Amino acid sequence: MSSSSPNVLVLLDDEKRGSDRIRELIPGGRLVIGPWVQDEGVNLPVDMLRDVDVLFCELPPVNFDDFKQLRWIQLTSAGYGQVLNLPIQERGIRVTNGLGTFDVPIAEWNLMMILAWQRNLLGLLENQRTQTFDRAAKFQQELRGARVGFYGYGGIARETARLTKALGLEVWALSRGDLADRSKSTFCVEGTGDPAGVLPDRVFRPDQLREFLGGLDYLVLTLPLTPATRGLIGERELRMLKPSAVLINCARAAIVEETAYVRSLSEGWIRGSSLDVHYAYPLPPEHPLWALPNIMMSPHISGAAAGTHFLSRTYTIFVQNLERYLAGRPLLNELSARQLAGK
Repeated sequence: MSSSSPNVLVLLDDEKRGSDRIRELIPGGRLVIGPWVQDEGVNLPVDMLRDVDVLFCELPPVNFDDFKQLRWIQLTSAGYGQVLNLPIQERGIRVTNGLGTFDVPIAEWNLMMILAWQRNLLGLLENQRTQTFDRAAKFQQELRGARVGFYGYGGIARETARLTKALGLEVWALSRGDLADRSKSTFCVEGTGDPAGVLPDRVFRPDQLREFLGGLDYLVLTLPLTPATRGLIGERELRMLKPSAVLINCARAAIVEETAYVRSLSEGWIRGSSLDVHYAYPLPPEHPLWALPNIMMSPHISGAAAGTHFLSRTYTIFVQNLERYLAGRPLLNELSARQLAGK
């Protein structure tokens, strides 16, 4: 099969405008829209996989070895842990992810949580439940002038930074590299984010971690979960935060070491935390996080994958990349060899 007419397998729901465009782009190839694979361990028929050149999916099937000529995987997710144990580099398979798809809804979730903590929404709701009329100063704190820091400065951080900057917050960012212009290499919904990386008031290197964490009112984690980031935030790092600081995790739970996280909240190392990602799915009822009064949790819905824009944005990324792939141009959101090695 020539690269001009690849066979494409899509393992998620159909989005007519997107699938029609895919068919236009591959007149000599075949498009199969299979089941939306959302659970690990799903086997698919060998005949469905054997001659596929391009895979568009959330999770690859467990019988990945039955792909005999796969050349490119487009993931719907921003995270890419689902491919790290597959023979991707050994077989020369390119991988692109869904960066940009989730920036808007997750940034809105981040902002909702920051505002909730600043105005002590938990306390207000408890007062409402107990019919308590309390106008204390703790319910009247302005957000303007607070300092928010982003550990990692990808698309979610950049859109959250845009929103918080508009509300008058001071924005800090910690990143391993410089905040390069991503406008030509990364998908971004028009009018959102900070493609050029110009919004942060200060940018920190990893060796400035103590100064970075110690100055924050809100820490937002926006890193992918890889072997290098698993347990990245432990007791040492949590104790660097101010006791009045709030940790917001919309990334992956395991970036924060679990025991230290529970202790940081139960022992008051930090003021509180918002968590959309979890250490188990579902979080068991006996888990200590359920009983803590200073945590706000949601069931991994910040990305709004069941919302009205998810499929259209996901297909938009894939269609743009398919056009680039067929023209031999660089792909958006392509993972580097270092990323695919889990570093």
